[in-house]
Amino acid sequence: MAEDFRVPAIMEILSNAPSAEVDSALSRCGIIPTDDLVDSVLLLSYSSPAAAIEFFRWSGLSLNQHTPRSWNLMVDILGRNALFEPMWDAIRSMKQHSALSLSTFASVFSSYCSVSRFKEAVMSFDVMDRYGVPQDSLAVNSLLAALFQIPDPVSSQTAADFFDRIKASVPPDPYTFDILLQGWEREGNITRAKNTFGEMVIRVGWEAPPTSAFEAFLTTLVRSKQAEEAIKFLQVMKNNKRLPRVKFFATALDLLINQNDSVHAVALWDIMVVQGRVVPNHAMCNAIISQLCKSDMIYDAYNVLDGMPLNGLFPDSFAYNAIFECLIQNKRVREAGSFFNEMRMNEQLPSPSNCAAAIRMFFREYDPVMAIEVWDYMLKERVSPADNAASEILIGLKDLGRLSEVRRYAEVMLDGGIELHSSTMDKLKAAFHKAGKKDSYEHIVRRVKHHR
Repeated sequence: MAEDFRVPAIMEILSNAPSAEVDSALSRCGIIPTDDLVDSVLLLSYSSPAAAIEFFRWSGLSLNQHTPRSWNLMVDILGRNALFEPMWDAIRSMKQHSALSLSTFASVFSSYCSVSRFKEAVMSFDVMDRYGVPQDSLAVNSLLAALFQIPDPVSSQTAADFFDRIKASVPPDPYTFDILLQGWEREGNITRAKNTFGEMVIRVGWEAPPTSAFEAFLTTLVRSKQAEEAIKFLQVMKNNKRLPRVKFFATALDLLINQNDSVHAVALWDIMVVQGRVVPNHAMCNAIISQLCKSDMIYDAYNVLDGMPLNGLFPDSFAYNAIFECLIQNKRVREAGSFFNEMRMNEQLPSPSNCAAAIRMFFREYDPVMAIEVWDYMLKERVSPADNAASEILIGLKDLGRLSEVRRYAEVMLDGGIELHSSTMDKLKAAFHKAGKKDSYEHIVRRVKHHR
């Protein structure tokens, strides 16, 4: 705990003392450096490389030799500040102290790539063996990861060229291909993704690569609007027991929906959920149901809805209303009536807009009984706002010539505080006057004025 108070004291000296006086100020402070103290100070010194160097030198006199971790922090500070000559001086000193490791060069790769000096990053790899650090697959992977850390066509090309050159002498491991495939995904390079994936399967098979490698490849295909090919590969992966995780599933589903590709969204759903038993969430179910309804793939939407309880999910009003709206828009009268009854049974309220649209459809398709049933349900469940649905009821009854019922329903609506649109009243006026029932219409008008 004592060192917790020493770190701020050291940092204050490094921040305030003139450069020429840092060493003497540190010597006078009475603090004896330890390895943990050195690391703590260096971690806070990335924005002050000159002060970090002074502190590192001063603490080294007391410690005799810094730990490899402290050396690596110093190399990282210098690299992150693009002080590459002092960085290599530190690396040469580390070699003398046998403190070098792959972590040192991973820092070098990342520092060069962060300032787009990709060739220098590759050259650093090429000299690793001179410093006694093996150029193995881990080193290859570290360099490739650094090259892909910032999306840049030059860095991607450098990575591709480096991989093509090095793979003959350093065989790639499964994680090499994972890094490459994720890089091609970020770049959207479908050609290289396909080539890399094919090479991965040949070299390391289906079992060894991490799942993220397969997911990156599939996502690249879907983003490139090659969904049919993605589905074929997905089926092969499933057969090889390498099914992607739900995160890929959600991403791919969103992409297909944004591309308005309902056919392949259904195929994806079938492989992942029906065959693969991957459990979707409510948002995913609602998204695909909505998309299928927009494409009038109503029976596929039914299948998704009916399959939700098998995954421990229960459809909500959004899912039911999406299907109900689709049935209404496509004038599937019997199905809409049956589905409305299912919604009532499952206590899923139709939206006010769907109720109004359903009433209009049922009247126009000669099913006034069902239209009135929807209205009665709205009143019973207090579905609000109900003014548009009220207009549809009155106009529907008017069109059937049932004007006495129009008057009766209008009075009930007004008693319930439902507003009657002026456009609706205009249509009723013409019908009542034509039928010689002007008095009945005037009665409704007086009631309307009374309730305003």
